[in-house]
Amino acid sequence: MWFKCVFGKNEPKISHLQKNFDTLNCIFNIGLPTSSGAKQDQMDEFWSNSSWMTYPFQGLLNQFTSLLSKSSSSLPIKGRKHLIFFNNKNLEAMTMSKQKMLLQLIILLIVTQVLLAAATSAQTQLTSPPLPSPPPPGQVEVKPGCQDKCGNVSIPYPFGTKEGCYLNQDFLITCNGIDYDPPKPFLRKSDSIEVTNISVEGKLYITLYTAAQCYEKSGQPTTAGFSNSLNLSKFFISNTDNVFVAVGCDTYAYIVGNKNGNYGYTGGCTTICDSIDYVVNGSCTGIGCCKTPIAQGMTSFDVSARSYYNHKNVSSFNPCSFAFVVQEGKFNFNRTMLWSDYLINAKLPVVLDWSVGNEPCTNVVEKKQVMNYTCQGNTTCNDFENGYGYRCKCKDGYQGNPYLNDCYDTDECKDPDLNTCKQKCINTEGNHTCSCHKGYYGDGRIKGEGCTPDPTFVIQIVVGIGVGLVSLLMGSSWLYLGYKRWKLMKLKEKFFKRNGGIMLQQQLSQRQGSSHETAKIFTTGELEKATKNYHETRIIGKGGFGTVYKGILADGRVVAIKKSKMVDQSQIEQFINEVVVLSQINHRNVVKLLGCCFETEVPLLVYEFVTHGTLFEYIHNTTKSSKFNAPWEIRLRIATETAGVLSYLHSAASVPIIHRDVKSTNILLDENLTAKVSDFGASRLVPMDTAQLSTMVQGTLGYLDPEYLQTSQLTEKSDVYSFGVLLVELLTRQKALSFDRPEEERNLAMYFLSALKDDCLQQVLDDCIVTEANVEQLKEVSNLAKRCLRVKGEERPTMKEVAMELEGLRRMVMHPWVNDNSNSEEAECLLGGISMETISYEGGGESSSAFHNTRNHVVLPVSDGR
Repeated sequence: MWFKCVFGKNEPKISHLQKNFDTLNCIFNIGLPTSSGAKQDQMDEFWSNSSWMTYPFQGLLNQFTSLLSKSSSSLPIKGRKHLIFFNNKNLEAMTMSKQKMLLQLIILLIVTQVLLAAATSAQTQLTSPPLPSPPPPGQVEVKPGCQDKCGNVSIPYPFGTKEGCYLNQDFLITCNGIDYDPPKPFLRKSDSIEVTNISVEGKLYITLYTAAQCYEKSGQPTTAGFSNSLNLSKFFISNTDNVFVAVGCDTYAYIVGNKNGNYGYTGGCTTICDSIDYVVNGSCTGIGCCKTPIAQGMTSFDVSARSYYNHKNVSSFNPCSFAFVVQEGKFNFNRTMLWSDYLINAKLPVVLDWSVGNEPCTNVVEKKQVMNYTCQGNTTCNDFENGYGYRCKCKDGYQGNPYLNDCYDTDECKDPDLNTCKQKCINTEGNHTCSCHKGYYGDGRIKGEGCTPDPTFVIQIVVGIGVGLVSLLMGSSWLYLGYKRWKLMKLKEKFFKRNGGIMLQQQLSQRQGSSHETAKIFTTGELEKATKNYHETRIIGKGGFGTVYKGILADGRVVAIKKSKMVDQSQIEQFINEVVVLSQINHRNVVKLLGCCFETEVPLLVYEFVTHGTLFEYIHNTTKSSKFNAPWEIRLRIATETAGVLSYLHSAASVPIIHRDVKSTNILLDENLTAKVSDFGASRLVPMDTAQLSTMVQGTLGYLDPEYLQTSQLTEKSDVYSFGVLLVELLTRQKALSFDRPEEERNLAMYFLSALKDDCLQQVLDDCIVTEANVEQLKEVSNLAKRCLRVKGEERPTMKEVAMELEGLRRMVMHPWVNDNSNSEEAECLLGGISMETISYEGGGESSSAFHNTRNHVVLPVSDGR
């Protein structure tokens, strides 16, 4: 067992090691250095030029102790799988006990790795540097600053659209974006040779017109005929990818081309048929259609289509002869082509072969014509068989553009078609290797030995690990868990102080003698156990300010735990005061605040659990509404109970409270459909001698007081306005704000007031209560809602007045003589007679004007007024 260390002056230049003079790099191994094979020899050779010092394992602790005491040092300890850095500043910040604990952890990690290496009888190897990642596609295909596409066609180098982007003029691509949208690429400066695809493997895909000659029934040519020609000096017609085709029943066609520099090559075929019945679709065997291969080495050609008898005998079903060069497999003959004009002026795909240079690879390489050699790194040079020059190709195991940048490694392990491994695949430069998992042996290849279970593996583990490893693991685990517990305890203490936990404890201790039940301070453990560690199945609601979980406390109580998203640190004292006051509210229609937890990043609030959801769901959800039918008596009771709570908060509480976010989603319902006002997250305490507060505007669009929105002055009348919207919501069974309604009906309050003004109240009321409720009651509640929705707060009634009036109306409902439903004509007459004073809503009719004045001070959730 040995260690090797080297000081920074002589350390090898490795990118991931620090370059400080006072740096000590250590590696460790087991057994003799010469027994580890070729890779160990390479490692020894790599470090051979350094000044080595060998440390016995027993003296390692002393070496660490002396190094830790150095004044300005950096100590990276480099193991096979562990790289740990110590900094002088970090060490100074540690106490001696913590330094000793950290040193023990280091020793445990090293010894653990040594024992594991002995158990598996495996030589630890130096980690190879990671293979370079492939460059982005744009950098692979084109030069920097060059156009990589023309329309939908990619243009890889050596092709390009401007000087400096292509290899030479032969590879110029003209991108015509003036006459075509999207632009189309054309070869060189031609306007007829359209390019459809370019492959760096030496293929250029273009389209060419057909050659045609048509005749009248008399045998006279109808036109001079269309010939087809192509003249290229550098590109060759691919003899493996193209065929020559002729179509007709009285046709012979030929192709004349330049082959190997001699313009004298001629080829062609003949197609004859006396009747259309003899022609078979998809067959080009000389009856209606014929085809023949293309000669090798052609750089240009002319195609002509002719007739033996000017189509006199077949003019009834075939007046024309056609001939063309086309990509093999891209033309499917159909006998309708004999009499249709499909092939006249048709453009068909053709494949060209291209290469670079004028000499084969051997000449270029042997003559060391570096300036003319375009193949980059990790490529091979291949002679061009269809002409002169050569082609570049990425080596096996590499990919990219061989003409521009070095080809980069292909990760065969990520490609199921290239991965030949059965278990473990290790990507290497240009290849990959296979191995087996621990406990198996073999070459690891699918088509080789594969991987076979090793029967001695269990024995090796038992012998190798032993009692010593178990003891070390238990010790290191104990140290680690102790550190984690200490860190968690400090974090909880930090959050508890930051969130005002100490302040709340002081407040609660001062009120211990009072008759009111005070809030309890819960621990994180209690709430995590109650919510099953905040499991997703325990989520019962999400909002703009946090998430609500259902929890079951140790005493069996079911609670709702609100986990906020953020907390304003400047408002901690105010928040604590509100928690204390809210915990003392003892009202049957208020969701009781049971306690809180300050040991998390944001405070957690614990409320009593209300079983039957929100008033919003009860009114608007089809399933629940159809089940309970939302009768008028229940709606009026819910409104009365809610008004009573707000009246209590405004005038009867020890410190007046403005709720500031009264809406149907904040009214919960229990199993008896009793209203429970909740969510006091936006509430503010009002000192006894203060009539109004200046605050940042906060609330929900559709319920928000327009006067508060414009002035930022919060008063009790702001809750009155929001309650007025809630009343209208109960009367109409429509959402306070909905973008699904017409523009003039989006804001429910404005739409309701407009209906009152136009004597059209019946159109907006819920049909269920129109036929069920007493008309006079509906009239009274509508007028009450109208008064609550007045623009000026001073003209609105107080919540105490509202609660008293609703309580009186509710008592009337209980008398049978009041609940006398008159006929529909009488109801319509009475509803139509409701008068309404003109409402002026300056700046409130459009939310945009309100936002203009307060856009830097408003926090408003907008989701259908919820």
